[in-house]
Amino acid sequence: MLTAEDLIECYRHGVFPMAEDRESSELNLVDPHLRGVFPLNAFHVPKRLARTVRQDRFEVRVDTAFAQVVAECAAPDPDSADYRDETWINADIERLYGELHARGQAHSVECWKDGELVGGLYGVSIHAAFFGESMFSRETDASKVALVHLVGRLIIGGFRLLDAQFHTDHLAQFGIEEIPRAEYQVRLAGALGGAAGAFGAAGASTTGAAVLQATSHTS
Repeated sequence: MLTAEDLIECYRHGVFPMAEDRESSELNLVDPHLRGVFPLNAFHVPKRLARTVRQDRFEVRVDTAFAQVVAECAAPDPDSADYRDETWINADIERLYGELHARGQAHSVECWKDGELVGGLYGVSIHAAFFGESMFSRETDASKVALVHLVGRLIIGGFRLLDAQFHTDHLAQFGIEEIPRAEYQVRLAGALGGAAGAFGAAGASTTGAAVLQATSHTS
């Protein structure tokens, strides 16, 4: 059975786990030929979304409902832009990432509205690399706002790599790049060999204006 320590080593070597479906008892290790990454120095926030971020329509929190975020990501949502019939998040993944969160190596960025969790994302942090895993949205733009806040935190914290795993049409609007495995390994080594990034305090809320200033690419 894969352990939390094994999982960290997987990320260090450029691979990540996925299950075939929710009920699967096995995990597959994935090492794509082409990798989707966000260039933190050129992250693009579309104008309409920038207005939403600046207006602080959601209360954005960090690490206050990690398990709930993972559970929401595991639940198929026909209204989501990245909807698919089957989830790749099974019980083992929920267990493993819960252990990483308890160790301070996995984080959630959450959007709340009227006291309800309406969107968010989670991922793994190792040194100056952040590995995005999944996101969900129950309100328009909630997952996108969470992504913008994530990028702002990573930039402020001195991170060097944001791994999104795969290039998708949904993520293309933010300037995601698709790079060969060999180039990804070079970027990964640079991020893992550099100074550790600082993700920020749990529960801490940052204003949309501050996040947009950090990204400085809102046109």
